[in-house]
Amino acid sequence: MTSAVQARQLVRAFGKGDAVTAVDRLDLELPMGGVTGLVGPDGAGKTTLMRMMAGLLAPTSGELRVMGLDPIGEGDALRAVTGYMPQKFGLYEDLTVQENLNLYADLRGVTGAARDDAFSRMLDFTDLRRFTGRPAGKLSGGMKQKLGLACALLGQPRLLLLDEPSVGVDPISRRELWRMVRALAGDGMTVIWATAYLDEAERCDQVVLLDQGRALFKGAPAELAEQMAGRTWLVRDVGDRKREVLRRAMNLDGVRDGVVQGRSVRLVATTAEAPAPADLDL
Repeated sequence: MTSAVQARQLVRAFGKGDAVTAVDRLDLELPMGGVTGLVGPDGAGKTTLMRMMAGLLAPTSGELRVMGLDPIGEGDALRAVTGYMPQKFGLYEDLTVQENLNLYADLRGVTGAARDDAFSRMLDFTDLRRFTGRPAGKLSGGMKQKLGLACALLGQPRLLLLDEPSVGVDPISRRELWRMVRALAGDGMTVIWATAYLDEAERCDQVVLLDQGRALFKGAPAELAEQMAGRTWLVRDVGDRKREVLRRAMNLDGVRDGVVQGRSVRLVATTAEAPAPADLDL
């Protein structure tokens, strides 16, 4: 098996009549190993695609194989080799770090000596050993994501699906998450990381750029950066007006997408000839 994911004319629509098509006739093949980024703005289809990969959503039509398996027809076998961390990971905030690990170990059937070994490795890996007695609800955003990652890794999956794991996480914790994911990929795990951030896309081995459920680009991040040359802006010094600036920018002709990035606003133009931020009334 050379491909972690194979999709052929994959479609997922929601509703009847004027249905919303979240994934639209997608053809895609993702390799085993390394870190693949699913990159795109909100509504691009990243979460829907990832949920289909995890076997949580059935395709409306088309074909999908993940780790050589049918996610719906062979769901039990797929879950045995896959770890999935959704955007809002299901931590129980009134349970402690250790109690959350116990719960997910039970769900994954990790028992006996393998369970003790997994807990020890995950606590060291995430640097959460000092906090095993702390309720998950009292952890910082970055620590919650680390705990979510530890829970997703129980059972030693071969494929790890991460749906925008760094949203709402401080820059230092983001770097820590990337350090851990890079270590996992270095040990042979296949990682698929969904993100709306171009700087995260640059950290991946390869990226797939999604828009309205279709793949616009697949290849190395450097190749994508070349195509985006002259089309990305960083609007600085906007103070507390980040959301206002983003909202106004998204209503302007020539602006394709935008996202708040730290203390600035990142904008993507439709073409390299679009007006620069200095020429816009923001």
